[in-house]
Amino acid sequence: MIRVGNVVAGRRDESASEWTGLVDPCTGETVGHAPDSSPEEVARAAVAARAATAPWRDATPGQRQRALLRLADVLEDESDRFVEAEVMTTGKPIGTTRDEEVLAAADHLRFFAGLARSLDGIGAAEYLSGCTSYVRREPIGITGHLLPSNYPLLMAVWHAAPSLAMGNAAILKPAPPTPSTASLLAEAAAEFLPAGTLSVVCGGAATGRALIDHVDAVALTGSTRAGAEVARAAADSITRVHLELGGNAPAVVFADVDPVATAVGLAEAAFFNAGQDCTAVTRVLVEEPIAAELTEALAAQAAATVVGPPARADAFCGPLTTRAHFERVLAVLERLPERVRVLAGGKRVGDAGHFLAPTVLTGVEQRDEAVTEELFAPVVTVQPFTTEREALILANGVPQALAASVWTADHDRAHLFTRALDAGCVWVNTHMRFTPEMPHGGFKSSGYGKDLSRYALDEYTRVKHVMHHFGGPLA
Repeated sequence: MIRVGNVVAGRRDESASEWTGLVDPCTGETVGHAPDSSPEEVARAAVAARAATAPWRDATPGQRQRALLRLADVLEDESDRFVEAEVMTTGKPIGTTRDEEVLAAADHLRFFAGLARSLDGIGAAEYLSGCTSYVRREPIGITGHLLPSNYPLLMAVWHAAPSLAMGNAAILKPAPPTPSTASLLAEAAAEFLPAGTLSVVCGGAATGRALIDHVDAVALTGSTRAGAEVARAAADSITRVHLELGGNAPAVVFADVDPVATAVGLAEAAFFNAGQDCTAVTRVLVEEPIAAELTEALAAQAAATVVGPPARADAFCGPLTTRAHFERVLAVLERLPERVRVLAGGKRVGDAGHFLAPTVLTGVEQRDEAVTEELFAPVVTVQPFTTEREALILANGVPQALAASVWTADHDRAHLFTRALDAGCVWVNTHMRFTPEMPHGGFKSSGYGKDLSRYALDEYTRVKHVMHHFGGPLA
């Protein structure tokens, strides 16, 4: 049994009065426990974080950079330890967890470490006669971070790294099913950061609500429903809010591409991490002349995708993280309209755990639940179109606006569609690929604010205009 602790004032803390079980989604068995932190326990972490704000704020950008670089080295040097902790409660394939999460997290830490020393802004000048103006970019204070379960370590770094780089203290609340690696990250950081600069409080919704009461800004990666609740909770205290919420990404495929080769790319972007990615391909919109061939190829790719636990080296698709979510997805599949055809998958795999066969649905209509809702699962719908206008209406015709892709050999068309698609991230002839230099975040019910890139610094700083009048105080 594993035992995950909070991390408060730079030390592991197992004094919580309430604990919750941690489940292996491959078996459904309890494999450990984590705190369900009370408001009083959250307050203790906040007191420690507030005490850390002055020394960390006053550290030079170079000192912050060195600390983050050393933390990145720990992730890389001890990647096996982080991978083991991650897969125990996610069931992810070991190889992709190491490459796409742990080592990617180290790379993203290094990016923000460098960005700490490269602030941009308006140049100092005499915009008003006799006065010099300049802009200061300052830390906010304490930032609170409500993390998702799909990429527990990577999202902890996406949240914490820009906040820490800018001189804030950060408190992470990991998702209740997957708290292990956030706790390990904070324990490792305690060697390089002032005590209390990076804290972890584990728990559920009540813990998150309590955290909002103690921070100067709150960031959530989660569902649209959770985002609305966080925004309401933060409104009374005028706490700054950053929301990266659900997605429902269309892939618009035109008839000038190779349908079989395109199906390979679509399947990877739909079924990676068991579809538990807010940018995953969920809706394939395909031009009529190749619709049948591409649909057949996509179904073949789904059927050939290996589903299994981390112990299976050839597994590409692991389990859904929680039983409740697994059962919600099965319920959606069970109540599909009669006209919908299940060309692949549509059912659980095995008798234990939360494994769902990669699924391809045709015969859907735009109003269907499987089209309009984010299932967060290895499920993709296919809808044919005949005109570019129809494709655009279908692509933009859902509440979410996080990500999309266009597949075409015509780059004039690609440029037009990337401008017209209502999504914060649009790929051309690929999907679901990230680099820390580029921003990530959506529109509409997918939230607001940006992760990654220098734009993330705007989420974790305040901007102050300073004006000096020459010759002393004005009369």
